[in-house]
Amino acid sequence: MAHMRTDSHTSYVRRDDWRESATRYALIPLRIFLGVTFIYAGLDKLTDSTFMQASGTGSIGATMEGVRDISAIPSLVDLSLKNPVAFGYAIALGELAVGIGTLLGLFARVAALGGALISLSLWLTVSWSTEPYYYGNDLAYLMAWLPLVLAGASVFSVDALLAERRRNSAGL
Repeated sequence: MAHMRTDSHTSYVRRDDWRESATRYALIPLRIFLGVTFIYAGLDKLTDSTFMQASGTGSIGATMEGVRDISAIPSLVDLSLKNPVAFGYAIALGELAVGIGTLLGLFARVAALGGALISLSLWLTVSWSTEPYYYGNDLAYLMAWLPLVLAGASVFSVDALLAERRRNSAGL
């Protein structure tokens, strides 16, 4: 007859508890960083009267004209140049919505997907020609968004609160 061991090693339990906690909370610093950064970026654009102009030094129009011929997708830049101020507002409001959604964990995967798409579009246009590639930050932001697209916001989030309410109302 085989003997089964019934005692436990508390050192293993503690290590597993720590790993479980670390895993559960691992994306919170990333959520805070990306959320605050995108809120700041959106507000910075919205409050910068120089940026929200069709032309002139420091304007969204001049920026897009400057990267048009060195971007990966010039037609995307051409689209923005049809109405650069509207494009600037769209990017700024998008960054603001993504930042708030990420920070609060509200529709976290959708917000992260929005952040990834903004970062992808900026990488393919504004920072595409940066050499070496790792000097440009838009690709790094794109990669930072991907874990949040995959995992969402399972703790300290509106999404988690709503999921808990659904479980409670279903009697689970």
